[in-house]
Amino acid sequence: MTTQYATTQTDYRPSAAARPARWAADTVATMREGARLRLDYSTQSLWRVDRVIEEIRRDHPPYEAVARVLRGFGAYTGEVIARETGAEWCATADTHWLRTPDGRIWDPVSEARRAFTGEGSLRGLCREATGSC
Repeated sequence: MTTQYATTQTDYRPSAAARPARWAADTVATMREGARLRLDYSTQSLWRVDRVIEEIRRDHPPYEAVARVLRGFGAYTGEVIARETGAEWCATADTHWLRTPDGRIWDPVSEARRAFTGEGSLRGLCREATGSC
């Protein structure tokens, strides 16, 4: 009996990337189906993500009601940065962050929370991490 193995981009990524990559993919699917917003992992798409967070913030929901959405937007931003820079996800317990090849550490999930409070920007984080956006 022969077994065939399918390989994907995530097969070669560190295990710390599995959860954020899943959160990002879920966010892309949810935004496409629910909000009819197409996220393509481009740096330009983070403009749209920041606008969505701003719209959510204007409705004044409790943080607990949007925590998973924000986590997904943060993970999505991290995936954009990882694809642009070759950054790798790192994790301890339930905390995930990125390390770019130049050794800098980035926390896009926390930045999504900051964006929700009006004190941060996922596009701004990407610009700082990649030099573009």
